[in-house]
Amino acid sequence: MPASFKWRISFIEDAQVMEADFSDFRFDSTATVNTVYDIIEDRIAETGEDSWFFLVNLNGTRIEPEAWIDYSRRGRALNAAHSMGSVRFDASPETAAQIERAAQTEAFDPNLFTSRAAALQRIAELPSTRRARVVFERHYDEAELAPRLSFDPETGIMEADFSNFTFHHAGDVNQFYDHIEARIALTGRDKWFFLVNLDDCRIEPAAWVQYAHRGKTLNIAHSLGSVRFAPGLETEADIRMRAESQDFRPNIRNTRQEALERIEEMRRELV
Repeated sequence: MPASFKWRISFIEDAQVMEADFSDFRFDSTATVNTVYDIIEDRIAETGEDSWFFLVNLNGTRIEPEAWIDYSRRGRALNAAHSMGSVRFDASPETAAQIERAAQTEAFDPNLFTSRAAALQRIAELPSTRRARVVFERHYDEAELAPRLSFDPETGIMEADFSNFTFHHAGDVNQFYDHIEARIALTGRDKWFFLVNLDDCRIEPAAWVQYAHRGKTLNIAHSLGSVRFAPGLETEADIRMRAESQDFRPNIRNTRQEALERIEEMRRELV
């Protein structure tokens, strides 16, 4: 997917609207879906503002059956992270039917309109929450996070234990990743192999965008290679989905021992 897709994402500042122009666009594969949503997330990040109303132009849009699951998952995560309300317009009967079915299953208002003007009118009726400062409920304290991180200077492995842990929202993500960055700084060593235990880890939709963003930046800054083990099916699906468009190997293994063996392979590859 060319970077030129960026022109399809625009912002109406006064109305607090992000407009996604999917007109005459074909989501022909999961790779296309994930690349498009990566671009949308990046464009929102560039604004410096977390909260927007979403206005989506679906005129002539086609979402192939093999792409629909990823389209739905990435859309759900994006909405949970950044949307104050989503309104769609000019969908074909087929696309409208897909959205209506998803809305019934996932319990959201599809907000489908026949014209852009009607969609904007609907957005004007929705309450803005942007001016209110977002205060996340604090679920954990530093004493709970500290034992979940360990460093082995001999092997160069940092182990992050996310087992039986829930990232409820972006606040939980930022708290844990701030802790990880601070602990890495204290070691005096910039680069580590990352070993991540995902056994019964839950990453809620409202946390996924920030989890992916903080993980990506942490890996770029400090990782010699990352291996994850024992994720649940939902978490594994989300990791593989993002890996497809972000050009990284998910390196998912079933057990800790298998993950350690993969790290040794990576070490040899670096040499």
